[in-house]
Amino acid sequence: MNIPRFVTQNAPWLLAGGFLAFLSGFGQTYFISIFAGEIRTEFNLSHGQWGGIYTLGTSISALVMVWAGGLTDIFRARSLGSVVLLILALACVSMSLAQHSWVLVGVIFFLRLLGQGMLSHIAVVSVSRWFVATRGKALMCVGLGFSIGEATLPVTFVAAMKVLGWRELWLVAAGISILAIPLLWTLLRTERTPQSMADTGVSLGMAGRHWSRPQAFKHWLFWFMVPALLGPAAFSTAFFFNQVYFASVKGIEHIQLVAFFPLFTAVSVISMIISGWLLDKLGTARLIPWFQLPMVIAFGLFGTGQSPLMIALGLVFMGMTAGANTTLPNAFWAEFYGTRSLGSIKAMAAAVMVLGSALGPGLTGVLIDLDVGIQIQYLGAAGYFLFTSALMAIGVGRARPLLAMNI
Repeated sequence: MNIPRFVTQNAPWLLAGGFLAFLSGFGQTYFISIFAGEIRTEFNLSHGQWGGIYTLGTSISALVMVWAGGLTDIFRARSLGSVVLLILALACVSMSLAQHSWVLVGVIFFLRLLGQGMLSHIAVVSVSRWFVATRGKALMCVGLGFSIGEATLPVTFVAAMKVLGWRELWLVAAGISILAIPLLWTLLRTERTPQSMADTGVSLGMAGRHWSRPQAFKHWLFWFMVPALLGPAAFSTAFFFNQVYFASVKGIEHIQLVAFFPLFTAVSVISMIISGWLLDKLGTARLIPWFQLPMVIAFGLFGTGQSPLMIALGLVFMGMTAGANTTLPNAFWAEFYGTRSLGSIKAMAAAVMVLGSALGPGLTGVLIDLDVGIQIQYLGAAGYFLFTSALMAIGVGRARPLLAMNI
């Protein structure tokens, strides 16, 4: 089936998944960070204090995701998504009304849990259940929601700061979240339940069975994948979190660095489309061990490159992995562990990724304070991605024969 026909025939479900992915932007680092200057000024916070609040709130949200993510195995996406959007709106209102810095820990916790965590989780788990043979194409469409949010929300709200204050803009975000609820119900008015989808048995995992979360947690393949789950979240978040400092170290204007970000987004979208197509053709097992190798080149260039051209090239390679990261890991859990407990199992993976996004900025900040330069850190990150690629090649290669039993 070609992509235009696939999208046309499945538009309501694909739009719902992409829409949830887009709205997750209100809890993503790329959105929250545009208000960092105003928040630090308003509450008289140093860079370290603001980073500590962000890391603490995000880390707690990662722990709660292990439980909350399992709710996708019980409730319909439209019902759970509506509740999450409502609470996310309340979190945005709380950010707008916050008067004390200690409140920010709770606000960041809810923004990260509900935005980056739950909305992203509901989107990818739902389409992974709804689509089997075309799972790659479906996840690609959801990924476009993430990319559109990343490309449009920051520039739109930064431009709006010329007219509205930062507190008023968080009220706008709350209003958008509320207005999204009836649209979600309209798109998913014929949605199938998680239980009925899981019980059909059309998407089994290794050894021809559905795995429970305790079984997956104890299985060696899960632990082979954990470092790979941490890496992109930690180091990509750290890169964008430290972009001003990175630009100064490289001796370029911050605006020059930011000007390359659309290139990163464009490459990630192209990579997402290609990886989604290849996923349906070749399967996850043949692709996932290698998708982080471009990060080795990217962070190698970030560590050694001195010219804007080398940095731009690094963003191209980082975009390759970022796009594939939207499709391959999400399909991996359904393909290797089945769909019956997909929400619970994927919740563990989501918690690891959220934890990575918390640890990345904190770790790089501490190392900078210890006089470990960002360029040395990024060379270390390149080595880390070599390590994760080797682990995935060994683990997935060992587990792949078990998929032959999934018939």
